[in-house]
Amino acid sequence: MQFGSVRSVRKVFLANELGGGAQEDLVALDDASFDFDAGEFVSLLGPSGCGKTTLLRMVAGLTPRSGGSITINGKDVDGPYGDYGFVFQAPSLMPWRTVLQNVLFPMDVLKRNDSAAQGRARELLALVGLSDFASSRPHQLSGGMQQRVALCRALIHAPKLLLMDEPFGALDELTRLEMNDLLLKIRKETQASVLFVTHSISEAVYLADKVLVFSRRPARVVEQLSVSLGYPRSQAVRFTPEFTQAERRASEALGIVAPTAGAGLQ
Repeated sequence: MQFGSVRSVRKVFLANELGGGAQEDLVALDDASFDFDAGEFVSLLGPSGCGKTTLLRMVAGLTPRSGGSITINGKDVDGPYGDYGFVFQAPSLMPWRTVLQNVLFPMDVLKRNDSAAQGRARELLALVGLSDFASSRPHQLSGGMQQRVALCRALIHAPKLLLMDEPFGALDELTRLEMNDLLLKIRKETQASVLFVTHSISEAVYLADKVLVFSRRPARVVEQLSVSLGYPRSQAVRFTPEFTQAERRASEALGIVAPTAGAGLQ
């Protein structure tokens, strides 16, 4: 069932908004269009600075669009709304709050920090393996553990949409792979739709049902690639011909390698 729709979305940053003596307007996104279903995991893949983060912020209603339409769960996005969780590259935890208090922060804002919310927070911490760190402070955690806390915080109010902006980009490779598996586990648990920005072709393919490939700025969606890998997924799938083929298709769409003769993209 269709959950979200992005239609001919355009974003122009005016010169006077850019600062730094900019003389010309900047077209960040031009005619970006795609749909996604309830519970679907969609990776947004493209060159750095092509507008993927801007698009994510427009889906969240945090950045106004210059043209086109965005609808989520049948409603037009015309400003911030409550039914999404946002995970950024930096965890941005509050150092004076405990892990549990950081997870519960959205419920404080919503004035819903009751016993049910606290029970849910502890369930989420158990899900990500941090039950024993509920009373710890952020500085006592590793980078990967901090990002797990940020993920719990984004999920505490049970959003139907999870927006993730390169959340694992600053982590070492081993921790990043572990977080990939954890995210798939959480996605299965919550059934949330996920829009996931990444620069990693391998990560995009491993996580997603569908990979959207963006052009350089001004960005538009140049390919939508279906990923036919089954679930549950494990790291072993990275060494299969199907995974390699999916990576190749994404690389071709990005212009990194020449298209295989006679082969088409799904």
